[in-house]
Amino acid sequence: MFTSVFPAVMFVGLLTGTFGSMVGLGGGVLLVPLLTLGLGVPIHQAIGASLVAVIATSSAAATAYLEDHFTNVRLAMVLETTTVCGAILGGLSAVALSRTVLTGLFAAALAFVGVAMVCRQTRDDTPMGETAGSLALGGSYYDPVLRRRVRYGVRNLPVGLAVSFVAGNISGLLGIGGGVIKVPALVLAMGVPIRAAVATSNFMIGVTAVASAYIYYSRGFIVPQVAVPTAVGVFLGALLGTRLVKRLQARWLEVIFALVLLVFAAQMALQALGLAWH
Repeated sequence: MFTSVFPAVMFVGLLTGTFGSMVGLGGGVLLVPLLTLGLGVPIHQAIGASLVAVIATSSAAATAYLEDHFTNVRLAMVLETTTVCGAILGGLSAVALSRTVLTGLFAAALAFVGVAMVCRQTRDDTPMGETAGSLALGGSYYDPVLRRRVRYGVRNLPVGLAVSFVAGNISGLLGIGGGVIKVPALVLAMGVPIRAAVATSNFMIGVTAVASAYIYYSRGFIVPQVAVPTAVGVFLGALLGTRLVKRLQARWLEVIFALVLLVFAAQMALQALGLAWH
């Protein structure tokens, strides 16, 4: 079965890797529903493949973003201290939950992210030196769209640490990388510009995914026939996404992405209730 859908799995990985790297979500929010609803992969195996793909996304995107100095490595390392703890707890919880419960939780997560992305205001126009907050964890980068350097500080670090724990827990539980929580938290709660938030999230999600991927692997939920072509497709997509993001308006991309998430949320909610259409 899996051999016959190998090209389809790789294409799904390519698509989700491209979008995921562009908005800092890792791609799992699209990958899991596409694998389960479109290709019939069991949800635990889809989540396992998603975690492997998230590692691939992070590896590809992080390299490109580091070269452009968008990633705030110091802030990422501080936030990872709580994110990894949450990821381990989430991974242990997921293997004990049924397919129906996981599907329902994933539908709720997709709906939340979709609404949040529609409502979120994309702001990359912070004047140099204007953002308040800790300069020790802040940073700066050259924005190719604005054609000037953007400097920023970081505020509300305790809030960021708490949210990172939740993001790690969701990553381990649903295999979505945690970027769905990290990016809005970095932007809205901590005052990090969107480009730096996306890059920093991409840097973090790989470490987070490793923490919970081992749990899925030990339980036999990471199937090479699914995980390998997915990871290859996601890796190539992430390389493409990091190039496209410099040329596209992020706001329109987020709106389209959010609408796709809401469609999948409705489909997976119906599936959890035994009412899914085909």
